[in-house]
Amino acid sequence: MKHTILSKAFFSRPVLQVAPELLGKHLVRLNSDGSRAEHSIIEVEAYDGEKDLACHASKGKTKRTEVMYGPAGYWYVYLCYGMYYMLNVVTGAVGYPAAVLIRGLSDARGPGILTKKLEISKEQNEKKLSKASGLWIEDRGMSIPKKNIIRTPRIGVSYAKEWAEKPYRFLVEGYC
Repeated sequence: MKHTILSKAFFSRPVLQVAPELLGKHLVRLNSDGSRAEHSIIEVEAYDGEKDLACHASKGKTKRTEVMYGPAGYWYVYLCYGMYYMLNVVTGAVGYPAAVLIRGLSDARGPGILTKKLEISKEQNEKKLSKASGLWIEDRGMSIPKKNIIRTPRIGVSYAKEWAEKPYRFLVEGYC
């Protein structure tokens, strides 16, 4: 089976198109010993620009969010609650801040759990998805049928008013 690293073109589309299409793709981490950790993506959340009150960019461009305004196909990694790193991939056009949070893998449920398991830290922030960065996403020919994708509101963003209820969380049915 052919493994293709997702290209910039894949991520250079609107976040609500990219997010559900990441389900079934494989997050690959190159370990320091040269081995690879490979995990199927089963849960993601979309964050869509400055108007999205749950998106970090809702407060405008800052040093922290600068990567979200850059080219698609780069990692946005930040520390949450002072203890968990959150792994996001930047999507869309340059100048429009959008990203997909990787929330769950087939064997690691929860964004903080998966980053800990894969030893992902601030070190990956602003790096391109590539073998050179040691962290990328592969397409292995698996496509999750739309009927097997569940959409729900995002988790932990109640402060975002009407944006908290947007169905921007995507999960593979059977993993809930």
